[in-house]
Amino acid sequence: MTPQRRENFKRLLKPRHIAFIGGRYAIIAIHEARRRGFGGEMFAVNPTRSDLDGVPCVASIEELPVAPDAVYLAIPASDVVGAVRSLSDMGAGGVVCFSAGFKEAGNNQTEVDLIEATGNMALIGPNCYGVINYIDNSALWSFEHGGWSPGYGAAIITQSGMFSSDITMSQRSLPLAYMVSAGNQAVLGPEDLLEFFADDPAVRAIGLHLEGLQNIPKFEKAAIKALTKGKPVVVLKTGSSAIGSNLTVSHTGSLSGSAELYEALFQRVGIISVTNPSQLLETLKFLCVVGAPKGKQVVGFTCSGGGATMLADHAEKIDLIFPELKSTQEMELSALLPDIATVSNPLDYTTPIWGHAEMTYPVFAKAISAIKADTAVLVQDYPAAEIDSSKVYYINDAMAFARASKEQGLPAIICATLPENIDLETRELLITKSVAPMQGIHEALNAIRDSADWNQARSRILSEKPEYLLPSYPSSEQKVLSESDSKRWLKNYNFNVPHGKTVSPHKLGEAAIEVGYPVALKMISPRLVHKTEAGAVVLNLKDEEALKLAVEKMRIDVTAYDSDAASELFLVEAMSPNPVAELIINLRQDSQFGAALVLGSGGVLVELMADTATLLLPTSPADIIRALKSLRVRRLLEGFRGRPAVDIPKAAEEIYKLCIAYQDNDKTITEIEINPLFIYRDTVSAIDALIQVPVNK
Repeated sequence: MTPQRRENFKRLLKPRHIAFIGGRYAIIAIHEARRRGFGGEMFAVNPTRSDLDGVPCVASIEELPVAPDAVYLAIPASDVVGAVRSLSDMGAGGVVCFSAGFKEAGNNQTEVDLIEATGNMALIGPNCYGVINYIDNSALWSFEHGGWSPGYGAAIITQSGMFSSDITMSQRSLPLAYMVSAGNQAVLGPEDLLEFFADDPAVRAIGLHLEGLQNIPKFEKAAIKALTKGKPVVVLKTGSSAIGSNLTVSHTGSLSGSAELYEALFQRVGIISVTNPSQLLETLKFLCVVGAPKGKQVVGFTCSGGGATMLADHAEKIDLIFPELKSTQEMELSALLPDIATVSNPLDYTTPIWGHAEMTYPVFAKAISAIKADTAVLVQDYPAAEIDSSKVYYINDAMAFARASKEQGLPAIICATLPENIDLETRELLITKSVAPMQGIHEALNAIRDSADWNQARSRILSEKPEYLLPSYPSSEQKVLSESDSKRWLKNYNFNVPHGKTVSPHKLGEAAIEVGYPVALKMISPRLVHKTEAGAVVLNLKDEEALKLAVEKMRIDVTAYDSDAASELFLVEAMSPNPVAELIINLRQDSQFGAALVLGSGGVLVELMADTATLLLPTSPADIIRALKSLRVRRLLEGFRGRPAVDIPKAAEEIYKLCIAYQDNDKTITEIEINPLFIYRDTVSAIDALIQVPVNK
């Protein structure tokens, strides 16, 4: 965002005056601005009406009395470019363009013309719902909206208009600062808005609903800025399925990209990635109200054995820790609890003292002070409005819990087992006490885990100071090097490959003796990318007779598979000893994300296990170690059932060395795939390798 456009976006977000241009939808937007509490001047432009909902109309933009700070535009797409150009010429601040019929409808040139006409203005859309400022009470919004703010909150940026509306209507008391429905993002996209909101002191967290990104490098820089500023970013990425991707393109014209590459980007810049709308809102609420905890240790309270079990069960699955009490602490707590209580963490403090703050407060205070936790959780499901005579007892315990947590400086949440079992009045009361009212046990515990991970990732990323992503290159026609040429390239860059020779059939015997039996035999042909399926590889040949028979059979099998693939060139390699584990390594270019590294369980396990991790380049040995340890094959690497353990840092260094070689040759090498990469205790070896290079035309 240029400095001038940034200033104009500030005008759009906090306008002194708004011009509404259009008819029916402009009337709705006027109503919503009033309902939000906007107290500035309003103008209306419509050549056939005298007023829009009481706002006097002028017939044209040129007749507006001032250059408006903000404009709501809802006119036919054919008239939009001219209107926007007129607004830019007169010095308007920014435009919310509700009008549709641009890139999302296949009218790419019209959207290009719109971008040019915008000049230095800030433009949201086209094909969007608009912008709501909950802090300063202004709205340029196309339909009825809800939402509230205690003076701080989340800035939410979505690429779906309906979902943005749904969020404003949600019954979750998420504190909101701003809502932006970005639509086609012709001028301002999520990366621009993320960078802007990272500077706003009223914004405690930023929520993103992404269908796709158009500028990955700019987004990366904006996300790092938010991380530096201590603003957690929570993203819900949709469009990962084949159908979802097609819908994304047709709906907003955004780019969907690969789900794995997006997740790699989010991890790289410390963004919390969630998988459903409820988790998005609950995580943002947790972060806005209490902030990110330092770690994953939790002290929990329920007035039900069932609730305690639910907490413990889900916490175990997601690596949250409920620290055990020491025997002396158990004795001290037992003295405060009824005889029927079992002292544990999570603690069921039982119904005999329920609702009596003079008895529950000492229990909360003692347990919180005894257990060195990072977050405190109390499970409470409030009664329905028509049967709430007991609500006072819930509130008594809630206030006692809030007091005890505050005294220990501990982030505190009160969580309803069922999301609907905590009413609006209670939610807003708890927020005034700096207690997060969470809705759903799983959502609450997931939010704790993810927020703690964000805190730790932030420290790590900022201390390691990673380089920005490598530039991406447009895709081009490629050709595959033979396995022998691929391995020669790897060997030139000091990457281990089996000892072997590429020879014609009459020199096979000599080559095998030189290499040393037992050997592996492979036919070399540009059409034999996958040799196993073609019968073009035979392993563990122990003598010359076995070698001759293998050659004869291989010719027959390959000819039957593909008559044009048969070749008179063979690779003879020394058989490699059995490894501790097999990996697949893939380095490739993506037109959006640049260079990427994929690590995973290799050999025959590739399709079976689907056990992979993706990193974007440049990476580091530390990143590769973390990726290796995230795989299920980690158990083999660390020494499974008495087998030798791998020196994982050394293996990571070898893989990192390959990444550097790939980066240094990114103009001449488009892809490297090694499968399997044999992993030994202190070395690695590329058993099969394929390298792709661009075709020179």
